[in-house]
Amino acid sequence: MINIEQLNQRLGNCQQFVNKHKISVAGRLVRVVGLTLEAVGVKAHVGSQCLVETAFGDLIAEVVGFAGDKTFLMPEQSLQGVQPGARVVPLATKARLPLSMDLLGRVVDGIGKPLDGKGPIKANDTPYRSEMLNPLARRAISEPLDVGVRSINSFITVGKGQRMGLFAGSGVGKSVLLGMMTRGTTADVIVVGLVGERGREVKEFIEEILGEEGRKRSVVVAAPADNSPLMRLKGCETAVTISEYFRDQGLNVLLLLDSITRYAQAQREIALAVGEPPATKGYPPSVFSKLPQLVERAGNGGDGQGSITAFYTVLTEGDDLQDPIADASRAILDGHIVLSRELADSGHYPAVDIEGSISRVMPMVTSPEHQDLARQLKQSYSLYQQNKDLITIGAYTQGSDPRIDQAIKLLPVINFFLQQQMKEVIPYDQSLAQLQEIVSAAQAHHQQQAGQAMPS
Repeated sequence: MINIEQLNQRLGNCQQFVNKHKISVAGRLVRVVGLTLEAVGVKAHVGSQCLVETAFGDLIAEVVGFAGDKTFLMPEQSLQGVQPGARVVPLATKARLPLSMDLLGRVVDGIGKPLDGKGPIKANDTPYRSEMLNPLARRAISEPLDVGVRSINSFITVGKGQRMGLFAGSGVGKSVLLGMMTRGTTADVIVVGLVGERGREVKEFIEEILGEEGRKRSVVVAAPADNSPLMRLKGCETAVTISEYFRDQGLNVLLLLDSITRYAQAQREIALAVGEPPATKGYPPSVFSKLPQLVERAGNGGDGQGSITAFYTVLTEGDDLQDPIADASRAILDGHIVLSRELADSGHYPAVDIEGSISRVMPMVTSPEHQDLARQLKQSYSLYQQNKDLITIGAYTQGSDPRIDQAIKLLPVINFFLQQQMKEVIPYDQSLAQLQEIVSAAQAHHQQQAGQAMPS
């Protein structure tokens, strides 16, 4: 006759042995829907990894949810070769990113594996764990960052540790502007995340935009559009983790993430697949909770740490700035640069709309004189745009308003000032000097006109 107490004791001993030696009980695959795997008999926490047996070898998948006795997994690679009833084995440990200074000059995928054929990346012996900084421990943003783009340096000045959004529709020049900032920045390290975009752009960005010099101080994380949603999601998080590592080494980092919209779309695909209800335009609530978690990891560090100045591109579908992701991103970022399709169509590059763009930290990193110069030119540009239709059809009579007359004369000069060649780098000091020169010439012309108008 079976003694229940002895049986329970033996089961307890077996469980202790399993836990001590990290032995995992395998489950089995019961269902595949889209890219979601459903398994039973798997005991693993959300975020852990499992090995799924396929006809072509083992497949790594991550636990993204569960319901009752079912565990939902999302694969890192293609599902080709997956069979019904396949064994699903939880992994005791999760692969960690190869974080070290050897990352500079390398290209990796969404989980840190090399893509450039230069061999493995040596990681530091001490494991690195990124932690959310206490808001009160962060240094204030007090210094401007030179990005080498005249329109941004002058009108939308960026501070070290600032987080900016680059808002634009498709084909307006987001990637090109990112490349211009990559070449012109004074940051120590550049981390580029190319997530959810065309695979063709990855090699072009590395060879044509970064070049040999830029690549030496850069790390590129590539997870193109044909990667699984999990890899695209991990691509953004990997780029941010690498940036945090270099910041904690005391370096100033420029993080360029293209794009945060693809990050949100990847999270939407995963959340909907595991049964989360859609909310705003099909985006589940988890999307809007993960966006600030990603963005808040950038910024200035504490004492002895460097900074992460981040640019996140935001794809505005149909050029709609009220798109849910664009609207949510604008609220959690420290400013936004809007690229205008109208300017791009007219051959005006970079197509920065200085009226619709703003840097929330510009007053803290620039002098009152700089702010006054930028305000004067911006007002003249805006005044012309407000009266553009009247001027174009000839309904405005010259001399009716001296301010409009001056705006008409200044427009060609302002447009020339705002444009820049793709491979041209204009430093911060030179941008300010040219801004001062334009405003001084405009003021001298205005005084001359006023003197001629006075009766003798």
